[in-house]
This record gives sequence, C-alpha cells and structure tokens, in this order.
Amino acid sequence: MPKILIVDDEEDIRELIAVNLMREENYQLIEAEDGLEALRQANDERPDLIILDLMLPQMDGLTVYKNLRENAITQKIPVIMLTARGRLEEKIEGLELGADDYMPKPFSPKELMLRVRNLLRRSNENQGGNLVESGPFSLDKNALRLHLEEEEIDLTATEFKLLLSLIESPGVTQERGELLKKVWGYSDMIQTRTLDTHIKRLREKLDPHGNAIETVRGVGYRFSES
Repeated sequence: MPKILIVDDEEDIRELIAVNLMREENYQLIEAEDGLEALRQANDERPDLIILDLMLPQMDGLTVYKNLRENAITQKIPVIMLTARGRLEEKIEGLELGADDYMPKPFSPKELMLRVRNLLRRSNENQGGNLVESGPFSLDKNALRLHLEEEEIDLTATEFKLLLSLIESPGVTQERGELLKKVWGYSDMIQTRTLDTHIKRLREKLDPHGNAIETVRGVGYRFSES
C-alpha cells in the first residue's frame, strides 16, 4: 500500500487531496501542516511520495525540498510541488531544484491523481531491472543510482528516469512530447519548460559528460555514445 505525505497548511486542501486519493486508490495517507512537521514525518514515515505546498509556516516548501534532498533517507522520494497560480518564479526555482512534478493552485483533483499514479508507477518500474551501462555511464535501476567513471552522481528520481530513457535508446532522437510522456506521464507541450529545465540540470551534474545529451533543435533530445 503506497504511503503518501500531504503537506499543506490549509486543512480543506489536505482534506480535498485525501478524499480524492482514497476514492481513486487504497493509499495510506499522512499529513503535515507546516514545513518542520513535514520534514519530521518524511524522515520517520519514509513515504513513497510527497505532495508539497510551497507556501508553508515554520519553513517554506522550497526550503523543505532542499532539506529532503540533502537527507540520505528522503532524497529519493518523489515530490509533487503545489503553489499559487501565477508565482512563476517559484515554479522555475522548484524545477531547477529537481522537483519531480509541479501543479498550480487551484488544481484539478483528477489531474493531481493522474500525476500521483504516474509518479508511483515510475518509481515501481525503477525497482525492477538491473544495470544499464554505456561508456562511462552505469545506471543501477534497482537503487536509482548513477555511477560516472566509477564516481556516484546524485540524481533525483526524475533525473534518473530521464537519463535512463535517453541512454536506453542511444542515437535516437526523442521528441519533447515523447519524453514528457515517458518520464512524467503526460505530453502536454505547455510543460516543455519542465523538460528543458531538467535537461539543463542533468547536463550540469554530468559535467564534463553532459554533452552526451544532444539537443536536436525544434525536435527534442538524443543520447550520443561518442
């Protein structure tokens, strides 16, 4: 039974999310109403996914996210960020930090449930499998770990899935919509910025091998083994 942590200081929002989650699937739910409580619950309960509002008392959501990624216990937990519509700077900062997904408020409960299922499915898919190797890249699909020239590179679950999708089809140009569908579970081209931001961050982490991810202008991306 997947365990989901809902973090929001508004009780009615937590209740809305919880009601819809329980209606869709038999999830185990835990809740937190401020940033400090969210960190404690994440560390103690080790949920399978976190729905994280960014405007929180005690500690804001972006700071909570940074703390989650710095903690070995919680750094691989998928996170969906929620924030007020129109706060573009928060969305960009969240994506640059490596958030797995993002939704503006007010949101569609049905769309949120879809994204929750997609993230949990991707996480489960990554649990089965073995090593994928290409040149200096070695990806452990069980542990969600990347070793590059025998050095471990810290990736978020989404960054790992994105790199894996590219490496498993070397030399093949993958369209943006295709990658959005494979990695995030949807192909809405409005979300292209999400993909491009993750590619930029991934290249930075892979330096000096980041140029193995090539941009095909106007189309998408491909992984080059050369």
